[in-house]
Amino acid sequence: MAADTDLSVESLDHPVDNAPVRTITHNGLTIEGYSRAAVQTYWRLPEMKLGFDLGVQPWSFMSTPNWFLSHTHLDHVAALPVYVARRRMMKMEPPTIYVPAGSVEAIEQLLRAFQKLDRGAMPVKLVGLEPNTEIELSRELVVSVFPTRHTIPSLGFLVWERRRKLKPEYHDLSGDEIRDIRLSGVEVSAEIRIPKVAYLGDTAPQGLDVFPDVYKAEVLIMEMTFVAPGERADKIHKYGHTHLDDFIERADRFENELIIASHFSTRLHPDQIQRIVEKRLPDRLKSRLKVWL
Repeated sequence: MAADTDLSVESLDHPVDNAPVRTITHNGLTIEGYSRAAVQTYWRLPEMKLGFDLGVQPWSFMSTPNWFLSHTHLDHVAALPVYVARRRMMKMEPPTIYVPAGSVEAIEQLLRAFQKLDRGAMPVKLVGLEPNTEIELSRELVVSVFPTRHTIPSLGFLVWERRRKLKPEYHDLSGDEIRDIRLSGVEVSAEIRIPKVAYLGDTAPQGLDVFPDVYKAEVLIMEMTFVAPGERADKIHKYGHTHLDDFIERADRFENELIIASHFSTRLHPDQIQRIVEKRLPDRLKSRLKVWL
């Protein structure tokens, strides 16, 4: 495991434990969630107040107000009405849900249908996202949106931390001198961005390559749906998924401190998946890649 990384099964303070959640901390950032292909996928970054996908909504995730949905297959979106309704029931502010732009109308229709069935309001802010755009979540956080490759429109996300840094030409000046220059209207600092967390839902390996900054993110969360030797790459890629072989082929590109591989097929037992990955993964990735089962 990478330095400063601690893995544990989540202990819930709240008595309701309605879905499996695993937790890992890396350099002060918490990543929580669970993902299995065709079953359910959901992730949360509590310090950043955001999450990715809502295949199920663990009760403990309800306080997180911002969610980015990679695509609208049911194992990634089925809990959206539940989450919205629970927030309303608990008298919380309506959440903000970022979704692929082409799915907004259908999601609105879905929520209206559940509103009729449930006879309760579905207060939510839906924001349609186009690839190659950015969302400013706060002064400190910006999310880049990029296209991934799946059987329906799908998106990936990279969360950047923004900081202000004094420009090099002012490094030798005193605090008073810098203050005077700033008060004169001159910008003395520049924005720097640190790629913190990249998330890809279901995608063929092109989803990695289309936005190379994902290889530089401190934490990368993505699928490794198939791992067994001899599986047909063309078929796997056609249906928008990634194989262990695709990781191995790109081993030299991963600069990430922590890689979370998830969304494994149910065709294999978790013990089989773990053994195959440990046996075949290059040594330069073994210390940084976590098999999330």
